[in-house]
Amino acid sequence: METTPHANESKRKALAILALLVFLAVIGFLGWRIGIPMVQLASDPEVFRQKIQDSSLNGQLIFIGMVVLQILAAIIPGEPLEIAGGYAFGAIEGTILCLLGGMIGSFLVIMLVRRFGIRLVHVFYPPEKLESVRFLKSSPKRTVLFLLIFMIPGTPKDLLCYFVGLTDMKLPVLMVICTLGRLPAIVSSTIGGNALGTEQYIFAAIVFGVTFLISMSGLILYNAICKKHNESA
Repeated sequence: METTPHANESKRKALAILALLVFLAVIGFLGWRIGIPMVQLASDPEVFRQKIQDSSLNGQLIFIGMVVLQILAAIIPGEPLEIAGGYAFGAIEGTILCLLGGMIGSFLVIMLVRRFGIRLVHVFYPPEKLESVRFLKSSPKRTVLFLLIFMIPGTPKDLLCYFVGLTDMKLPVLMVICTLGRLPAIVSSTIGGNALGTEQYIFAAIVFGVTFLISMSGLILYNAICKKHNESA
C-alpha cells in the first residue's frame, strides 16, 4: 500500500516530537544528576579544584563538558562555573576552556534549535522573553546588535544563544558572535576566580565588585535597547 505525502509528513512530525521529548528527558536527567551537583561543587572553588585534580579523566575535558552542559540546560547559572574555572586553572587557561565550552555549547544549541524550532526554545523561555528580543530577527543592523548585546556583561546570553537559532543568520557569523561575545564576562569571572585561588582576596573583591556594577549597568542598557527597538518596531 502506497504511503501518502500527508502520512509521511505526520510521521516526520511524530518522530520530531519524539526526538525532542527524548532530548528534553536527557537534558532534564543530566541537569538533575549532574547540573545541580555541578553548581554546588563550583560554589566551593577549592573543593572544585581538588576534585578536578583528583579525577582520573582529563580535568580540562571534564570542565569543558560542564560548560557545554550549562549552556544546553540554560537554567544552570554560568558564573559560578567560570569563577571555579579561574580558580582551578588560572585566568588564562580558565578563559580558554570557558570559551571552548561556550563555542561547543553554542553550536549544539543553534543546531538543535534549527532542528526542533520554537518548540525547543519555549521549553526554556516563555513567549514574553522571546518577544523582548524579537527586533533582532528583522533589524537591518542585527549582526552588530547581536554582537553588541552579547558583549555587554549582564545580558541573558543563554536566551540570546537559543534565540539566534531561530534566525536565518549564517552559522559561522553566529559562532563568532556567541563565542567572542562571552569573552568580557568570562575574563572578569576567571580573573576573580584566579585571584581567590592565589589568595589575593582584596583584588578578588575589587574584581567582583566592579564586575557586579558593570553587569547591573549592562542589564539596564540591554533593557533600554530592547525597549527602544520594540517601541519603534
